[in-house]
Amino acid sequence: MQVMTSVFEFVAVFGCALFTGAALYINLVEHPARMECGPALATTVFGPSYRRATRLQASLAIIACLSALSSWWTTRDLSWLAGTILIGSVVPFTLLVILPTNRKLLDPSLDRGSEKAQQLLVLWARLHAVRTACSLMALVIFLVSLIAHHTP
Repeated sequence: MQVMTSVFEFVAVFGCALFTGAALYINLVEHPARMECGPALATTVFGPSYRRATRLQASLAIIACLSALSSWWTTRDLSWLAGTILIGSVVPFTLLVILPTNRKLLDPSLDRGSEKAQQLLVLWARLHAVRTACSLMALVIFLVSLIAHHTP
């Protein structure tokens, strides 16, 4: 059972770390770079970037969540449950809160150079930052748990 727990913990931390790194990159590098180019180009590039990032980040979030849940199940350590809730929350948050903004940004009738497009891009960045913060908190919880339980 200990070997399986270690595998679950590794996969949870690895998946969460990859998700967090990708989310941080998007918030700190990719989206600001898009915004520097103006709303017309930023909204044009948003679609292809969104499609690629969705596949990657959704997969990582689900893998990290299921592995962390399995870690909690085998250890009953509440820190794994807390991290599970945080990394798992990004999926419903995306579907319920961010998706309406994504749809507006992807709407072909949106005037890509408009003030509305600019406002949607700014809103999207703020919403995505929530996902980034949740994943970062989950990662810190997972790492602290690993250190606490694997040091003599």
